[in-house]
Amino acid sequence: MDEQNEHMSEQTQNEDLLQEQTQDLAQELDEQAQQEPQAQDPLQVCQQELEAQKDKYLRVHADFENVKKRLEKEKYQALEYANESFAKDLLDVFDTLEMALNAPDQSFEQLVEGVGLIRANLLKVFEKHGVKEIETQNGFDPNFHEAVMQMPSGEHSDGEIVQVLKKGFAFKERVLRPTMVGVCKN
Repeated sequence: MDEQNEHMSEQTQNEDLLQEQTQDLAQELDEQAQQEPQAQDPLQVCQQELEAQKDKYLRVHADFENVKKRLEKEKYQALEYANESFAKDLLDVFDTLEMALNAPDQSFEQLVEGVGLIRANLLKVFEKHGVKEIETQNGFDPNFHEAVMQMPSGEHSDGEIVQVLKKGFAFKERVLRPTMVGVCKN
């Protein structure tokens, strides 16, 4: 009987060991199942990808719109303040004119000399910023000159410039104001 008891005891131990190993294996399989991503429906995967791409598109579009608005604002500011440099340069000419007007005990010759210097400074500012006086030596050109009167002249032929009434100026290649002239009419 001892042998039988021993055999039963051994069998019980084996069963306990087998049951313990089965539980360990089941627990290990549960842990692996939790760690492995579950297979998803392909339609659900595509919908998630579509949502991610849609979100990405909306963010990029919003960034684009913000940049577009910022550039538009900068463009208008640049246009609004485009003449700032020109205006600053004119302030020096204005200051010189103020000093000439406020100078005590000036003779007429000194005043004329001062006005001539102011004119020279103003022409330098114009030249610096691309404003040029329109020439009249090359003869009458309707693109640059405006004939406001006709006058007889024995020294000039018909259509030649006899007198400059008001000087004209051009900004780069564009006429700001044509030169107003009197032309010969015999």
